Amino acid sequence: MQPAGLNRGTAGNVSVRDGDGFLITPTGMPYAGLETEDIPRMALDGSHQGRRKPSSEWRFHRDLYAARPEFGAVLHAHSPFAVSLACLRLEIPPFHYMIARFGGDTVRCADYAIFGSQALSDAALRAMEGRCACLLANHGLLVAGRDLDQALALAIELEELCEQYWRACQLGQPVLLGQADMDEVIEKFRSYGQQ
Repeated sequence: MQPAGLNRGTAGNVSVRDGDGFLITPTGMPYAGLETEDIPRMALDGSHQGRRKPSSEWRFHRDLYAARPEFGAVLHAHSPFAVSLACLRLEIPPFHYMIARFGGDTVRCADYAIFGSQALSDAALRAMEGRCACLLANHGLLVAGRDLDQALALAIELEELCEQYWRACQLGQPVLLGQADMDEVIEKFRSYGQQ
């Protein structure tokens, strides 16, 4: 995530489904120094095993796995352009057809709640209903995919779209695609890429 420009320091977190639980990055540790033994395993009841404490954001990871069986990995980042839009509490409208890559005609911005809280998880799940990504108000981005590779690719794509939208807004009001156009793209994405 750091080489892709999604995070700096110990910000953000990532998890992967593991049987009836999940593995998640530990809280407050630089990624470069992590060892296998540093990765806690969490159960869906919120308990964890391992020598390190899990990320403070474990709740939205757990809740996404419980609610969305198609997700195998979840990634949260404090990337610069996503954070900029999230601090304005803006959803990303259909200024580009690639917005459909995330499951709808917008990328929603979840309501603000303090990090690590159940309220934040609840807000994130609402914003991700029918989607695989959202912004978290005054916070960052959240994506989920079938595996770690897809989750990282989605996060990179979302950050790129946030940057493009930010840049387009500097020049004026972006022209938005209509509902019929977005419906067509959403349908096309159902069979896009290697299935």
